[in-house]
Amino acid sequence: MNSFWIEFATLIGAAVDAAVLADYWRVFLAALTLLLSVLASGHAILHKRDSRAAVSWVGFIWLVPLLGASLYFILGVNRIRRRAMLLRSGRTPFLAPLAGAGCPAEHLQTLLPAAGRHLVQLGRYVEGVVGRPLLAGNRIDPLVNGDEAYPAMLDAIRRAERSVAFSTYIFDHDRVGVEFAEALGAASRRGVSVRVLIDAAGIRYSWPSILPVLRGQAVNYARFLPTFPGGRLLAINLRTHRKILVIDGTRAFTGGMNIRQGHVLQGAPRSPVQDLHFRVEGPVVAQLQEIFADDWLFTTGEELRGREWFPPLGPVGPVLSRAIPDGPDDEIDKLPWSIKGALSLARSSVKIVTPYFLPDGAMISALNVAAMRGVAVDIILPEQNNLPLVHWASRALWWQLLQRGCRIWLTPPPFDHTKLMLVDGTWSMIGSANWDPRSMRLNFECNLESYDSALALRLQDIIQRKLHVSRPVSLDEVDGRSLPGRLRDGAARLLTPYL
Repeated sequence: MNSFWIEFATLIGAAVDAAVLADYWRVFLAALTLLLSVLASGHAILHKRDSRAAVSWVGFIWLVPLLGASLYFILGVNRIRRRAMLLRSGRTPFLAPLAGAGCPAEHLQTLLPAAGRHLVQLGRYVEGVVGRPLLAGNRIDPLVNGDEAYPAMLDAIRRAERSVAFSTYIFDHDRVGVEFAEALGAASRRGVSVRVLIDAAGIRYSWPSILPVLRGQAVNYARFLPTFPGGRLLAINLRTHRKILVIDGTRAFTGGMNIRQGHVLQGAPRSPVQDLHFRVEGPVVAQLQEIFADDWLFTTGEELRGREWFPPLGPVGPVLSRAIPDGPDDEIDKLPWSIKGALSLARSSVKIVTPYFLPDGAMISALNVAAMRGVAVDIILPEQNNLPLVHWASRALWWQLLQRGCRIWLTPPPFDHTKLMLVDGTWSMIGSANWDPRSMRLNFECNLESYDSALALRLQDIIQRKLHVSRPVSLDEVDGRSLPGRLRDGAARLLTPYL
């Protein structure tokens, strides 16, 4: 009998303890929800640049307790920039010797043609944005597709005497990739200092990767950001999308072309890709080398200094040029700010060639303002994109530009990966960056701005050949899409920040 009452009392006590524990748990959960909601709302109010985004997030946080705050901390916080800044914190950026000798604005005015002298303001503005001087005395030659670019690049590697610095996003294990690996290996064996930097995500585009071939050739290579502490969630971001090849510190190649067989159109590849690359000579080569050396130091800890990497460079041509690095660290927004400056100063024409076109609201406004001022704004895109989701999202934005007078042209296959911008027949921008959030906010990019009417004329000829085979897009065509097509494109547009 006594044991019965003991067991009964124990059960009653356990029930009371459970009820008390449940009350405490509810209080704890409510307090946690309140704390997270306050913290998330405060962060959104303080850090969201777009007030509409801040209002949307704050409303979602309080209307959906706990879940709203949790999703904000997962999706709403810009960890990309914070992560990149943290990775590079405490390290002084590498600066090339003689990088401070530039072309002052008053000298620039005497070098520009009469029709382009208003762009002196652009030169002064970009220098304030980028923090690098505009350098005179350069020569820049366009190389169309891998048919022209690869032989020139391989010949330069084979003639290298002191150093080869090579950075790329994709380095495929195919015929072209093996040829480059063997040329780099041969240069290393004859005593040339060779450094190859490949993006750790870009190396995965072919299997097996090119790395065993590079190791077999005894090439000194490194992978850019192979892993992230705490997991691989952000592995698709913070990539180096830069394409830089510098030979002996005196000659360089840059543009948008990766190392892969598809760019050699004469070889009739399975997936042909048009592209444009550039051979660069003159003082601006030191700025390209500086960007590579900074990335190499960040990746490996090795400093590249001395005349084998940075020899004296004299004038070799008429082009004024400046490198514009951009990335999600201290270099963030340098490229979009430079582009907006060019659009604001354009007087007669703006021509843009890009494979991926997903401009944000501010960039769309800048393009529209230029068109409404009477500037002829032409945007040339591929009709068949290798990334259908990007093409759908882009098409959902076209009406905003066509409505205000911008013109959009679609080039026929093969897919055109060219990245190019011309303003008023004088200013040009070339390089690795696309017109999408990934290039403008998440990747490390490298572009060159140049002031020279002769170079602009050569690039204009390339663009005209593209326009000759392109077809214009009308507002009626965009508005006349089927309802399922418009819904698909609109849904894809919602993913623009991640494309």
